[in-house]
Amino acid sequence: MHPMLNIAVRAARKAGNLIARNYETPDAVEASQKGSNDFVTNIDKEAERLIVETIRKSYPQHTIITEEAGELAGEDADIQWVIDPLDGTTNFIKRLPHFAVSIAVRIKGRTEVAVVYDPMRNELFTATRGQGAQLNGYRLRGASSRDLDGTILATGFPFKAKQHAESYMRIVSKLFTRCADFRRTGSAALDLAYVAAGRVDGFFEIGLRPWDFAGGELLVREAGGLVCDFTGGHNYLTTGNIVAGNPRVVKNMLAEMRDELSEALKR
Repeated sequence: MHPMLNIAVRAARKAGNLIARNYETPDAVEASQKGSNDFVTNIDKEAERLIVETIRKSYPQHTIITEEAGELAGEDADIQWVIDPLDGTTNFIKRLPHFAVSIAVRIKGRTEVAVVYDPMRNELFTATRGQGAQLNGYRLRGASSRDLDGTILATGFPFKAKQHAESYMRIVSKLFTRCADFRRTGSAALDLAYVAAGRVDGFFEIGLRPWDFAGGELLVREAGGLVCDFTGGHNYLTTGNIVAGNPRVVKNMLAEMRDELSEALKR
């Protein structure tokens, strides 16, 4: 096992155990709003603290980028740990048991290691670049759909960017006529992990942040899938507009989406 994957797994499990414990005691959860429709809890912050502590113990010189604390600069800026301590906070607050810890390690701008951990199902998705993706140690291969007929697509509403609502609804409407059904679960990290596992055939979302997809992106790639922006390029790292699935599904999704994109979504 890659030594950094080992530490990422340890950190994810520690954070996951904390989250699962507090899921059972909702009175201990203090939620607040940090932005429009964007919530944070004391558990997000505590889970983040545990992850950072675990990484710092082994790699004190690395840079850490976290959802809640921002960038914690280290002496080595070439290695970045990108962390979402609790992806699916709204589900957690509502006691809907679908959320995950996401940790990715980027070296010189390339994601090398990824962990997405679902503490409620004890499902640990891991990937190391060039070595495939696993779920609890078993090799993952994405779905083998050839086109959109019969596919299940996952998505997330752009609840933090409602200016895109009209374009988004048009895209959903267009794709819905071609696919079998949609899933909207409230955790982009798990949506991407599910693409890697073949549980859903494709995924798209508007305006994600790097910590939402950094881990899931490598899982998809290492399971044989493709990740791109809405025009088939690599600008999703900047825009957060992301499409994922096997190459054929992605190609078909992009073709359906093309005419419905606003100028802002073509960037």
